[in-house]
Amino acid sequence: MPQSKQINRRVVLASRPHGAPVDANFRIEQSPIPQPAEGQVLLRTVYLSLDPYMRGRMGDAPSYAPPVEVGGVMVGGTVCRVVASKNPAYKVDDWVLSFNGWQDYALSDGSDLTALGDSPTQPSYALGIFGMPGFTAYMGLLDIGRPQAGETLVVAAATGPVGATVGQIGKIKGCHVVGVAGGAQKCRHAVEVLGFDTCLDHRAADFAEQLAKACPAGIDVYFENVGGKVFDAVLPLLNTKARVPVCGIVAHYNDTALPSGPDRLPSLMGAILRKRLTVQGFIIFDDYAHRYDEFFNEMSSWFAEGRIKYREELVSGLEEAPNAFIGLLEGRNFGKLVVRVSDD
Repeated sequence: MPQSKQINRRVVLASRPHGAPVDANFRIEQSPIPQPAEGQVLLRTVYLSLDPYMRGRMGDAPSYAPPVEVGGVMVGGTVCRVVASKNPAYKVDDWVLSFNGWQDYALSDGSDLTALGDSPTQPSYALGIFGMPGFTAYMGLLDIGRPQAGETLVVAAATGPVGATVGQIGKIKGCHVVGVAGGAQKCRHAVEVLGFDTCLDHRAADFAEQLAKACPAGIDVYFENVGGKVFDAVLPLLNTKARVPVCGIVAHYNDTALPSGPDRLPSLMGAILRKRLTVQGFIIFDDYAHRYDEFFNEMSSWFAEGRIKYREELVSGLEEAPNAFIGLLEGRNFGKLVVRVSDD
């Protein structure tokens, strides 16, 4: 069903998932398009970002942000057009970055909007390389990872929007960059397009052995956004005073219980102590919002110079968002996953 001028489609959380999300956890509802009050604007969604953090918001466990309520609209960043305005700061047809979530239309008082100009060349890039994923890569690597020329940087999910950017910044800073990805096609992309020194398939039976051979001098920076067996292979290779920025653990988002086997916490804590590791989590806009302009200016220069490559995967239709999101958590996407909610 295409976007309508009379009806607002909303993808809501129908039930909380137990383990991996399934189609039944989502429901599409229809409602009248809301009308702006004084000081508000009515936004029409053109692009919707799909990101792994959304899985955490589907549950009700304590976290850094409140969960989506059952029956509530799924959260998410959006690029929108203003279709009606009673706010002098915005006019009809303006492009804005917003957080409307998974729906066609939404109201805003303007306080949560970022203007994108009258005619941005690639408006959806505000959800990727110039948005949250790019910002996450930039600050996590440079402020926490503190890469130095000649050091070895390992990054998981190497062709995702965060990992791909981390690795390329690492090369700009003079690091030996080892990527980890799922499948030969993604690994070739990391080396041939993104410029990584090597990339390993985490699905290989001898992945841990391959990683050790690829990092003969150990690992100085590991950008963590996966967890699981990748971190298990990385941990013994970390050098003294290695840095580990932690922005996600997607391998564990669907866990319903602690993993089986021996308690590995003592060995982890022992490694942190003996090797004086820096392991630091961060929430990008909570911790670094005041440095967004710095990021945007530098990333814009790198991108214009061709030093940063970016891959986007577009899915058409709001009704396709649930299946695309499920695929994202399974690693089926290749690049930044964005839903084109409407043509423009």
